[in-house]
Amino acid sequence: MNKSIIAISIAALGFIIGLAFLGNAIKNRNQSDNTISVTGLGSKEFTSDLITWIGSFTKNNFELKSAYDDLAVDRKVISDYLISKGIKPSEMVFSAVDIQKNYNYTNDANGASHQTFAGYNLSQTVSIESKEVQKIENLSRNITEIINRGVEFTSSAPQYFYTKLAEVKHEMIANATKDAKERAEKIAENAGASLGNLKKATMGVIQITAPNSNEDYSYGGTFNTSSREKEASITIKLEYQVK
Repeated sequence: MNKSIIAISIAALGFIIGLAFLGNAIKNRNQSDNTISVTGLGSKEFTSDLITWIGSFTKNNFELKSAYDDLAVDRKVISDYLISKGIKPSEMVFSAVDIQKNYNYTNDANGASHQTFAGYNLSQTVSIESKEVQKIENLSRNITEIINRGVEFTSSAPQYFYTKLAEVKHEMIANATKDAKERAEKIAENAGASLGNLKKATMGVIQITAPNSNEDYSYGGTFNTSSREKEASITIKLEYQVK
């Protein structure tokens, strides 16, 4: 008999606890329903104010010292040319010399492979960083003038940056927040309600692409460096209580 009473008591207690959990769940669900989540967008177009450019040149010779000497001559030709185009010596950075041994590979009558030393290949790069974007851009497009001076020179595509990106980001965040709030207010108004307190704000990552391009946004953020003209965007997600 006592065991039956204890069993009934435990069952009743479990039922009461279950009702409590159910009540809390319903309460939390209703609270969740009394919210609005909206996403606002902030964007801005701007022009890069910093450019970087890299060019490379090479020399080949069976003698390492001769290859070094030949490369030094080309380095002087390149330096003189850049200075003649208004580039300051302090703006030019020449990398360390990269040395590679070249080999020719042949097979004999028995199919065995043999390698023959074919000389040294020495390469070096020169890089320029400047705020004179147009000047460096023109320079990168006219490397034939260096080639015509007898230098085996290869130009990389310039990369473009913006030094005031922090200011742009602050402006976009403000615009995205304003856009999200206006959306929330419109939704609440159409539903016959009004906004309450802001419960949560989540900021997305900044995406920088070329204007009118089909570049994909990435989870970690996109940062275009190939276009002089850029468009940045950011999203802000706001969650409001509704009264």
